[in-house]
Amino acid sequence: MPLWWPLVLASLLFAIGVYAVLVRRNAVLVLMGVELMLNAVNINLVAFDAWFRDVLHGGQTLALFVIVIAAAEVGLALAIVLRVFRTHGHIEVDRLRELADRDLDPSTGSGRRELDRRGVR
Repeated sequence: MPLWWPLVLASLLFAIGVYAVLVRRNAVLVLMGVELMLNAVNINLVAFDAWFRDVLHGGQTLALFVIVIAAAEVGLALAIVLRVFRTHGHIEVDRLRELADRDLDPSTGSGRRELDRRGVR
């Protein structure tokens, strides 16, 4: 099999993943885009491992580590998305302004708010 077949497939998957991350507003679809990009990287790792006929199979080993890290990332990200959905009722990334820095004064939009005598904002 020529090397360019898996490279073209990985490039298409990576481009679709970048599109999903940049355009989508739904957090689950953004996570799916990140997973597509990680799978494109795995295809490249395995393709180059097969192309160079590595005795130690370094590309396949690294792809296995990427799969494990991606599984941990999905578990943590879905827990965060579930918590955001329970508190806000939606998972649109653009509407989640409450996750921003709360040190800004809402009346002026800049600077720190004054602390009262107890040290509470």
